[in-house]
Amino acid sequence: MSSVSEQVTPSGLRRSLGVRDLMVYGLLFIAPMAPVGVFGVLDAKSHGAVATVYLAATVAMGFTAFSYAQMVRAVPQTGSVFAYARAGLGEGPGFIAGWMAMLDYLLIPAVAYLFSGIALNSLVPDVSRWVWTALAVVVTTALNLVGVRTAAVVGFAVLAMEIAVLAVFVAAAVVALAQGGAQRGWDTPFTAVGAFSMTAVVSAVSVAVLSYLGFDAIATFVEETVGASAAVARAVLWCLALAGVLFVAQTYLAALLEPLGPQQLAADPAAQGSAFYDTVESGVGHWLHVLVAASKAIGAAFAALAGQAAAGRLVFAMGREGRLPRLLGSVDPGSAVPRRALLAAAVITMAAAVWAADRDDGLDQLTSVVNVGALTAFALLHASVIGWYAVRHGSRRWLRHVVVPVLGIAVIGAVVYEASTTAQIVGLVWLAVGLVVLAVQGAARGGADGRRPPRLPR
Repeated sequence: MSSVSEQVTPSGLRRSLGVRDLMVYGLLFIAPMAPVGVFGVLDAKSHGAVATVYLAATVAMGFTAFSYAQMVRAVPQTGSVFAYARAGLGEGPGFIAGWMAMLDYLLIPAVAYLFSGIALNSLVPDVSRWVWTALAVVVTTALNLVGVRTAAVVGFAVLAMEIAVLAVFVAAAVVALAQGGAQRGWDTPFTAVGAFSMTAVVSAVSVAVLSYLGFDAIATFVEETVGASAAVARAVLWCLALAGVLFVAQTYLAALLEPLGPQQLAADPAAQGSAFYDTVESGVGHWLHVLVAASKAIGAAFAALAGQAAAGRLVFAMGREGRLPRLLGSVDPGSAVPRRALLAAAVITMAAAVWAADRDDGLDQLTSVVNVGALTAFALLHASVIGWYAVRHGSRRWLRHVVVPVLGIAVIGAVVYEASTTAQIVGLVWLAVGLVVLAVQGAARGGADGRRPPRLPR
């Protein structure tokens, strides 16, 4: 009798992942200490209510996680939101959902690789950060090409290291607060320094959602998971909940140790990027600064590993359905991974990451555009729940199949509205290009878009 790890689906992908492996991929992509890079920005934007920002962001993403759990059960395909929108809304919206998600999946790994390059350059400044960035791409791409199981095992070891460092930070912060007291009021990470502003919190949430992007990538591994849709649904929900707890806890402690007030950070944008490291340095000591920086460097690279794997599977799914060149829709028989799709995603990601690493404003340029693509895809995901369950199958479970998706769309609309103008413009341009591609493909297919039903795996 063959083992579970040797089960191969009709698509050629191998079922070898369990719920723990999915959680590893999701948490790796998110990164347990994701708030480190944006803590200063959020503290300044929210007037110090940074813990409330992450509470609100967790709730906002909770609607999306719930809709993912609904659709992965109905459409257990590796294409994730591309497959869900095709099933619930039709071919055209499905392509647009995949197209917008592709912007997110290709650029978030680039951001993570850049974080890794910046952190390593701070530890070894004699080596340019673009060299560190490129090296991180090469190493993680090699692991992804070996096979999904090997990457998951290595990823688990890295994730354990990140969580251990986070535990050290929490313990050290608690000791420092017990000995020296807080720099701000104990409730201010939730209530703000000065007057509380809901507008300021919502504006900060539009940035904070970047910390969560990646939990949804779990759904792209459904055709490689033992237990398939049920396991993926559980992993998506648990991954988001755990990330929310970790983010609120660490930002609450960091805000109490922060020597600068939010108004001072707002007046000095240059200090925002290093605010978390500066807080650790002043509140605990240089040793923890070095430990957190090293963990961030390694963790970011492996966050990109998970992101690159998800991007490759999205490209594979769209190639398999003829929405991208079909040569991208093949699976390597030896490793059972979509090798060509992975390499294509890696090339694009490396180009973006190295370009950004060689620019002083590269990080700002990348992070300003990734959110809108993901959030647009999430809105189409919520619409897909309504289309699949309420419209196509007449579901009367109004709360989960209508009310929650509508609330999710409303939350996403508010976040996109508060996003930067640059992000909105880039998102609109990317959407316009996708609509042109869709029109060309529709003409080539004789106007079949929207009428051909999606092909579900047997």
